[in-house]
Amino acid sequence: MSYENPAPPVPPVAAKAVPLWAPLYGASFGAAVKRVFRKYADFTGRASRSEYWWWILFSALVGIVLEVLALVLGLPGSTVSADGSSQPGPGFWVAGVLILVWILGTIVPHLAILWRRLHDANLAGPFFFLTFVPFGSLVVFIFTLLPSKPEGARFDRPHA
Repeated sequence: MSYENPAPPVPPVAAKAVPLWAPLYGASFGAAVKRVFRKYADFTGRASRSEYWWWILFSALVGIVLEVLALVLGLPGSTVSADGSSQPGPGFWVAGVLILVWILGTIVPHLAILWRRLHDANLAGPFFFLTFVPFGSLVVFIFTLLPSKPEGARFDRPHA
């Protein structure tokens, strides 16, 4: 039996060399976050696994920072009643508004990148709606883990 040496790994392509309509394979953290905001409401095309998961990490980190901010701002002036329930201080509501703004401001880009990630796995974007059925979120999560497929190029819409 003869074994061939596998091809050497290809270094990730610089973000500027890849057009915005094409998926950026091997995206860095910063490049992925920038692309999500640049393609804010673009449901066409594809998004690589690295683009998607860097965005998920960024979104989770921002959420954690906002939650900690809510905790820190809510501690001064907080009260605990005799039955053990607590009432946060007035600063909590400031952070609560920031959390609400973050959630509302990122719903569309989050859905768009999920849609494009499904396209990259050669799945139709409306598979997202499986999240509304029992265990559908788990199915969609598994779909986001699938590798890229060349057939997914059918979802690309090249433009200048």
